[in-house]
Amino acid sequence: MSIGLIALLDDIVGLAKVAAASLDDVGAQAAKAGAKAAGVVIDDAAVTPRYVVGFAAARELPIVGRIAWGSLKNKLIYLLPAALLLSFLAPWAITPLLMIGGAYLCYEGSEKVFEALFPHRAHQHEAALGEAVQTAQSVEDEKVNGAIKTDFILSAEIMAITLGTVSGASTTMQAFVLAAVGIGITGLVYGGVALIVKADDAGVALATNDRPISRLMRRNGIVPSSADRALAPLTRGFGRGLVRAMPVLLRILGIVGTAAMIWVGGGIIIHGLEGYGFSWLGHAIHDIAVAAAHAVPALSGAVEWLVTAAGSGVFGLVLGAVLIPLIHFVAVPLVKALRGIKRAQKHTA
Repeated sequence: MSIGLIALLDDIVGLAKVAAASLDDVGAQAAKAGAKAAGVVIDDAAVTPRYVVGFAAARELPIVGRIAWGSLKNKLIYLLPAALLLSFLAPWAITPLLMIGGAYLCYEGSEKVFEALFPHRAHQHEAALGEAVQTAQSVEDEKVNGAIKTDFILSAEIMAITLGTVSGASTTMQAFVLAAVGIGITGLVYGGVALIVKADDAGVALATNDRPISRLMRRNGIVPSSADRALAPLTRGFGRGLVRAMPVLLRILGIVGTAAMIWVGGGIIIHGLEGYGFSWLGHAIHDIAVAAAHAVPALSGAVEWLVTAAGSGVFGLVLGAVLIPLIHFVAVPLVKALRGIKRAQKHTA
């Protein structure tokens, strides 16, 4: 009995070591995949804050929370099983699906550029298409749904990069790594977004606080201490600077987010076309980027990346400009007509 018990304990210890090694492998693979997807993660973080601009401070964190929850569902409920199924049953379908998502990013980003350049015409388009909303809740719901749709495309790109990183691993390992990357990146992105959108509130609190040390130490004295008097001018000045800087930062993030959607979408399609033999565009952008990098040897890596991103962005902007009238004047009316037919059929049935 004692020998059997010892053997059983040895087996348990062995299984525990295997499990620990597997967890280490998952962590290492997830870190590697997350590093490769860093560019898309930055794009995701830049895109999201613009969906919170214009709302009351009390609604900022709830909106970020709704988007984060939608992002987590995108990754774990929809994309993770879909990625595993596609890699097993139809790996050929991954590239065209990603290209469709890239086209959507180009369309949405180009539409934002159109709205910024021609705001009057953009409002006319919304009125003509019946997109104007009347209540604060419907505006919030529209923004959240738009953010989750955009996140779905960016999340799909992240999951595709992750899947490519662990393509040689077992299905179980792939599932664990995809889940780890999905959860980790969602927490990183939306935790950062929450800090960004609430930074102005922190600035107001600092700007109006004349007892920073006493408040930090939870002391309720009425008269500020000598440390309070020494530090209060610094903390109040920092708070005022933070309040002034946040609107500018949010505008910059909005611009960066729009540019990121266009260049990521264009890059997805260019890479997809290369997979189907249409590599001339990707090679042309690469050659221009390399030539520009050689012209500035001290900053060759940064210049090559910037020129490559600019080339993908120009292509994405042109594609999005082509898609805007097709979607507004062909796809949307067609969808409305089909819905009208379905409603008519239901009434007659």
